[in-house]
Amino acid sequence: QVQLVESGGGLVQAGDSLRLSCAASGRTVSLYVMGWFRQAPGKEREFVAKISRSGVITSYTNSVKGRFTISRDNAKNTLYLQMNSLKPEDTAVYYCAADSRTVQAMPADGSGVDYWGKGTLVTVSS
Repeated sequence: QVQLVESGGGLVQAGDSLRLSCAASGRTVSLYVMGWFRQAPGKEREFVAKISRSGVITSYTNSVKGRFTISRDNAKNTLYLQMNSLKPEDTAVYYCAADSRTVQAMPADGSGVDYWGKGTLVTVSS
């Protein structure tokens, strides 16, 4: 019973920054582990980052560690992904996800995730 809507994508140059937002409605987002996934052209869906219900525990795929920061504002029912030092290989459709399982259980391929947004496109030019 959660609807997720991503925003903040766009066309940027390598080295630029973007902040993606995921607005949730229908149910309090604090009840869910949240994550970001992405799918590049011709590739499988890929885990990017996830965050525990409290926001204390975060996890990132190695390729974005040190550049991306996942955060959440439960009072606003919103998830964020701050993306710095963007690279052309970051180009993808980015999806937010809500999961009723533990933060550890959210898998890298996104299988079993309860709710998905429709995605927002990030394009990074060189």
